[in-house]
Amino acid sequence: MPTTIEPVSEQDVRAALDRVIDPEIRRPITDLDMVRDVQLDERDGATHVTVGVALTTAGCPLRDTITRDVRERVGELDGVGGPDAVSVVMTVMTDDERKALRVKLRGTDAEPVIPFAQPGSLTRVYAVASGKGGVGKSSVTANLAAAMVADGLKVGVLDADIYGFSIPRMLGVTLPPTKVDDMILPPVAHGVKVISIGMFAPPGRPVVWRGPMLHRALQQFLADVFWGDLDVLLLDLPPGTGDIAISVAQLLPNAELLLVTTPQLAAAEVAERAGAMAKQTNQRLAGVVENMSWLTQPDGSRLELFGAGGGERVASRLSEVLGVTVPLLGQVPLDVTLRTGGDDGVPFVLADDSGTRSEAAEVLRGVARRLGVRERGLAGMRLGLTPVG
Repeated sequence: MPTTIEPVSEQDVRAALDRVIDPEIRRPITDLDMVRDVQLDERDGATHVTVGVALTTAGCPLRDTITRDVRERVGELDGVGGPDAVSVVMTVMTDDERKALRVKLRGTDAEPVIPFAQPGSLTRVYAVASGKGGVGKSSVTANLAAAMVADGLKVGVLDADIYGFSIPRMLGVTLPPTKVDDMILPPVAHGVKVISIGMFAPPGRPVVWRGPMLHRALQQFLADVFWGDLDVLLLDLPPGTGDIAISVAQLLPNAELLLVTTPQLAAAEVAERAGAMAKQTNQRLAGVVENMSWLTQPDGSRLELFGAGGGERVASRLSEVLGVTVPLLGQVPLDVTLRTGGDDGVPFVLADDSGTRSEAAEVLRGVARRLGVRERGLAGMRLGLTPVG
């Protein structure tokens, strides 16, 4: 007997649209009230569907992605003649609708606050710091973020290196942020939410700011950007112990420092001073990553181009200064694919799919797992318990 296909209903279409995820907000477009209407038209033996979608802004950079996903999901329904039988009509939210969306996402119409500084926040915040430039701090940040996402975590990166921003290139960010009312939606690359002053600065123009402006920019990136429910937030700090490092300690008192150094003695001594700042700001030091540790030769031997022992020295000296154990989380060997991946916008922890695993990529994946699964205490957490009188 021939199979009878039930007519497609508006409810079926809306259920299919539940599987269309907004690429920036990472929630279904139905949940975000973006679906205006659904119209069904029976012709040529199949159901043709027209879906009205309201974008957050007229210049939404991902409108083509949303259109494609709507057509694919609805086109999969039995009785619909595939994606070619689905039309998408784009409109734009009104000011009131954007305001309502902002309230819905934040859960309040109050002035924005820094969610990661609230007592109930479950997001682990790591400020990736270094004593001096050129040690590969941004490369480590980008690859740790990508590795954490590959392990199933929800991750954001704030490029706080105002003068030397490079995270957008290293993560391959090609789209600008989207503004919804007074809220900023960060672009997503390789599953990582990213925000950087480089997305707002004119190409080729330097950022010439002093302390108060730097503090305000960092505060805005933390409070006005809709990060959503993150497991981990990584901040790529500028080198040294300047204004940004001090502002991070003030705005994010629970942020932990992750120190990047090289084996070179001169770099290690500077890194120690940067790490010692944790004692003055009452921050925890999550650990030390030694970058550019050695170059593995074809015969398997190691060529230590920048000396040896810098990471161990920094971890040991800071353990003495801070009175707690500061671990050396990993030693990352030199690898040309780390550089090419950064230039191409594809973190090499993701691009490393050859038969022989990259030793450097494996080290960074290991560091990412140690930071991503570290247990947290319940201090300051709201447990939702009410005493019985």
